[in-house]
Amino acid sequence: MQKTYTVKSEQTQILVNEFIRSVYNWMGIGLALTGFIAYYVSNDAQIQNLIFGNKLVFFGLIIAELALVYIISARVNKIQASTATSLFILYAALNGATLASLFLVYTSSSITSTFFICSATFVACSIFGMTTKRDLTSMGGFMTMGLIGIIIASVVNMFIKSSAMNMIISYIGVIVFVGLTAYDTQKLKNMAMTQPSGLEAGVIRKGAILGALTLYLDFINLFIMLLSVLGGRRE
Repeated sequence: MQKTYTVKSEQTQILVNEFIRSVYNWMGIGLALTGFIAYYVSNDAQIQNLIFGNKLVFFGLIIAELALVYIISARVNKIQASTATSLFILYAALNGATLASLFLVYTSSSITSTFFICSATFVACSIFGMTTKRDLTSMGGFMTMGLIGIIIASVVNMFIKSSAMNMIISYIGVIVFVGLTAYDTQKLKNMAMTQPSGLEAGVIRKGAILGALTLYLDFINLFIMLLSVLGGRRE
């Protein structure tokens, strides 16, 4: 009996590890594509003019990104795994195009240094979320409320354009996305551990894509908040 339990436990751990590895692999692919597109656009004046010189195009891209996030998050069970994967890749590419604006505002050296700081912070939070025995559900709910507050404050600040409020939002944003990273990592771990055996590969892939999107958003937003606090602006 003990031997059977041990074998099942080992099989479960293998499945969990494979799922988590798939999540981080897809997240890494998304981040790499976003970074490449952002860098490419920031060095092409014609594309810059097309995206940032025309508000219709820029806000069209933003709306498209929001739509893609909604489709992947809310309708992932109703679409094919290949479709979910393609939509995630498309979202990462579009996000890279809009995030190219960061290269126009901040120096390359500050973007690079902030990226490494963000990566180290993200890894630390992920390890904590993966290894802690504490239930982070209540913290996740609190951080979600904080995220809603950040969104509302950011919209208000678009009109009053207060640099002080922007800095406060950035500091709070760092705390919120640090907490969300740990919470989302634990949630993905729990999801992997409770997956019923015999799931189709496509279902597992869709779960991995959804998880990758969640952690991707945590990383990108943490990076933007850190860059707002630590980044050196161009003259």
